[in-house]
Amino acid sequence: MTPGGYLWWYLDAWSDDGCHGITLIAFVGSVFSPYYALARRRGTADPSHHVSINVALYGNTPRRWAMTERGRGDLQRDKDNLVIGPSALEWGPDGLTVHLNEVSAPLPSRIRGTIRLHPEAMATRHYALDQKARHQWRPIAPCARVEVDLQQPGLRWQGHGYMDSNIGTEPLEQGFRYWDWSRAVMPNGDTVVLYEATQRDDRERMLTLRFDPRGGVRDIEPPPRQGLPISGWRVNRATRADDGRAAVRQTLTDTPFYVRSLLDTRIGGEPGLAFHESLSLERFETAVVQLMLPFRMPRRARG
Repeated sequence: MTPGGYLWWYLDAWSDDGCHGITLIAFVGSVFSPYYALARRRGTADPSHHVSINVALYGNTPRRWAMTERGRGDLQRDKDNLVIGPSALEWGPDGLTVHLNEVSAPLPSRIRGTIRLHPEAMATRHYALDQKARHQWRPIAPCARVEVDLQQPGLRWQGHGYMDSNIGTEPLEQGFRYWDWSRAVMPNGDTVVLYEATQRDDRERMLTLRFDPRGGVRDIEPPPRQGLPISGWRVNRATRADDGRAAVRQTLTDTPFYVRSLLDTRIGGEPGLAFHESLSLERFETAVVQLMLPFRMPRRARG
């Protein structure tokens, strides 16, 4: 990987009974890390020295959020395995198994157990998110089933899931000012992904794709753009839906530069349940945000 670059794997899931949710991101070159941002300014930005597992629990359980950054001594990688500190991701014949052992911040509590993702179909195409193709997105398993079995806190559930990956050869904030992203589960099991980004040169990039569980993918007509309520931290957020038919069911994560939400939406005449995120990279770069981040992202580095 190039100095200042990044690679992440993203997984989310919501339970069939509508009571529980989870997101997980494994970072090599942690794009939201204040320590990695400082290393970039100093010219010492080695992605493998800024790695982390971010996991968040939502729904009818005490919310927990963990993102401990670690160094190159805590990273092991090969074709099928990624180990970051005490947690690991492993690809096998049946899909992905995640072994979690993380501690939340700023109030410490353990998140320990297993997540299993079973893809209904695997996608292979990469999509450029910018005109120079320095930032690439791959929807690995747009339609999947997920099993969550956590000993701490005690949680067991199954639900619909999703997994993708992003890779960049430069820092994320060098490529973009802002983006909105969402993935919606449709009544027949399809997944609709809406990706809309404003680049640093103010050009817009939009992807509107529909994936089916058999491995098919097609472009769809972009629904009308719709503003959503501004978050508690005053981050603008927006999506696309039929005639303003999207509503925030729950704000899951609210920070000064990033908001994750659960939406009830309608696309192409069909209702959907969507994970949604809005990201302001201009806010991320500000000094006050950089000073706040270590309270939620402690660093314990080896190597």
